[in-house]
This record gives sequence, structure tokens and C-alpha cells, in this order.
Amino acid sequence: MTEAAKDAKEDFSRLEHLPVTFFAITMGLFGLALALHAAAGSYDWIETPARALLWAGLGCFAVIAGFYLAKAIRHPDAVAGEWHHPVKLAFFPTITISLLLMATAIHGYRPDLAQPVWLVGVVGQGALTIAVISGWISHRAFEVGHLTPAWFIPAVGNVIVPLAGAQMGWIETSWLFFSAGMIFWLILLVLVFNRLIFHAPIPGRLFPTLVILIAPPAVAFVSYFRLAGGVDAFGHVLLNSAYVFAALVLMQVPKLMKLPFALSWWALSFPLAALSVASFVYGREAASGTHVGIGLVVLAALVLVVAGLLYRTGLAILRDEICRPE
Repeated sequence: MTEAAKDAKEDFSRLEHLPVTFFAITMGLFGLALALHAAAGSYDWIETPARALLWAGLGCFAVIAGFYLAKAIRHPDAVAGEWHHPVKLAFFPTITISLLLMATAIHGYRPDLAQPVWLVGVVGQGALTIAVISGWISHRAFEVGHLTPAWFIPAVGNVIVPLAGAQMGWIETSWLFFSAGMIFWLILLVLVFNRLIFHAPIPGRLFPTLVILIAPPAVAFVSYFRLAGGVDAFGHVLLNSAYVFAALVLMQVPKLMKLPFALSWWALSFPLAALSVASFVYGREAASGTHVGIGLVVLAALVLVVAGLLYRTGLAILRDEICRPE
């Protein structure tokens, strides 16, 4: 066997170690595209980079999905191992969340293409939510140390459904998923804070998932706004809860900056995107320049974060630090 053939075989064998957490990258890219699109409501020139990010997200999703499908075909045991992993299990819904975000981003340009993507995402999200939660309450033994804010991901996925669903006319379906997401968010919020306060700190590699605390109320605010058609007292509670969690996370930035890079760092991107979009939505609805300004500040931070994450991820790939046995 030639050296080139050996290298190709070795590269292909790395599929076995391709983590499902890679889909967090597409969540971040679609989130940035949606945040830019929301900003374009106030600044038209931002629409061009918003479209560019949408195309980047589509390409990235296609590549990652293709490789992960190849992994599932060639190494089904490895996929099963991730499914039975107490931490990685919660990341499987990032696949369907990416589809829902993709549909939401596409809807502003091609509603006819967005709906079938959204329907696939909804069916998949519903199935994965039931499967993941069933896994949590099955006979498997979970320890407190396995619990991280990443467990919010299945719940966040449900409150994303109305972002496009309400605009497409799927009102009852959107309320169903929104209700499920809110219920599980509240349950998990209590469990996560119990773990954060009374048990050992989150390991450094997973510490960036703390930023996920921002996402559920921020996304829920935008979804509720689209379902209710305006902002009421409950909407104010959701938006301001997102700001409170953002303030708590901001206090952890010095610790975050000292940690080495891992794919879990992509957990920073989507929550910031959600907070930016929520701020723009409320700012325009209430004619609040303050909230539009907050949206711009968070969007600027998001652009820097995503740029840094793309650079660091590319560097890790070049250094052969990714897709290795753990």
C-alpha cells in the first residue's frame, strides 16, 4: 500500500471519532445569520453579510452532515457510543436544531423551501426530545457530575420551533413545542443550579456550556412574541431573564479566557445570537433605542466570537487535534 493510500485510509478512519458536537458549529453560523438579519431591520446594509452567513451555514451543515452520515454507516457502534454517553447524548438535537434554524433563516428569502426543511426539523426534534428524555429517565445511572447546561439543548430546540412555525401558520404545533420547551427548561434550570451550587465545578472542557443558560429565555422571548403577536408581562419576564443570565455569564469571562480550546467553545455562539435577536425584536417593538443598542453590542461580540471560533477550529484541524480518541 502506498503512503498516499495509507494516509487516506487513516484520514477516513478518523470518522469514527467525529463528534456529534460538530453540529454546534452550524447552530452558531445560522444563529449569526439570523442575528445579522434581525439587525438588517434597522440597518439595511447588513442584509448582504446575513445572506453570506446563511450560505456559509448551509455549506458547513452539508459537509458536517455528510461526514457524520458516513460515520454512522461505517462506524455505527461509535454513534451508539455517543448516544449512550451521559454528556454527548444531549448534543444529538443540535442536528435538528440546525435544521430548524436553517428553515428560519431561509424563510425570509424562500418560504417555499423553508417549510419542508422546517417539517423535517420538527419531526426530528420531537423524536429526539422524547428519545433523549426517555434516556435520561431510563434505568441508566446518571451522576450529578454528568449534568451540565448542555442538557438544556433538547429544551431549547423545542422553543425554536415557533420562530418559523408561527410565520408558516403552524400555530398549534408551535404552541405544543413551545410549551414542552418551557416545561423542561424550568425543570432543568432547577437541576442545573443545584449542580452548580452544591456540587463539584463543571470540568474546564465543558465550562463554556455555562453560556447556554442565556439561550432558553432569549429564544423563548422571540418565539412567544411571534405566537402572541406582541410583548406582554410574560414576554418582559423572558427577555429580562435572558439579560440576568447574560450578566451572570459575563462574570465568568475571566475564567473562560484561561481555558484551552475545545469544540464546547461553540456553545458561546448561539446564546449570544439569541440574545442579540431578542434585543432587536423588543427594541423595534417598543421603539427602544437602548435595546437596539444592546442588540448591536451583543452582535459585535458575536461576530468576534464566531470569527475567533472559526480560526481556532481551523487551527485545531490543521494541528490534528480534532477527531482523535478521547
